[in-house]
Amino acid sequence: FFSSGFQVAPETKAVMKWLRSIPFVLSASLHGGELVVTYPYDYSRHPMEEKMFSPTPDERVFKMLAKAYADAHPVISDRSEVRCGGNFVKRGGIINGAEWYSFTGGMADFNYLHTNCFEVTVEVGCEKFPLEEELFTIWHENKDALLSYMEMVHRGIKGIVSDKFGNPIKNARISVRGIQHDVTTG
Repeated sequence: FFSSGFQVAPETKAVMKWLRSIPFVLSASLHGGELVVTYPYDYSRHPMEEKMFSPTPDERVFKMLAKAYADAHPVISDRSEVRCGGNFVKRGGIINGAEWYSFTGGMADFNYLHTNCFEVTVEVGCEKFPLEEELFTIWHENKDALLSYMEMVHRGIKGIVSDKFGNPIKNARISVRGIQHDVTTG
């Protein structure tokens, strides 16, 4: 996942360890600078690399998660193309990360490849560094969308994998036919 020679910062190592120790299933990273929801993969291994669609085996799930956020956001769901984020209107306010721009070492890709956690990146506004007086508006624009996204944790299959005595089995591999991406029990 990380190229050889890449130095990982201590705080990054700590977050990686934390993510591997707790069985998170859903997360979001909040950024500024655009108004769109991106989903993995953020990195494309294709030689053309830039703007190259790079889907995960769980493409349909990621699109559903990203749409849950985008559809609940009052500005992202606005159909006007002459606004912040308007160039993503025809895509429903979402895009595969690598198709937008490819970069290596992102948290969403790490989570998908090395944990059970599905993560999207939410670009919360076109200002990279919003002024303090803009934060209240940004919070209100994103509050319901964040709650809608968090509710998605209740989608899918839930349960306990146990042995014949009813004891939970840690690190049992769970496979879904047709999807080349397994998860493990916590």
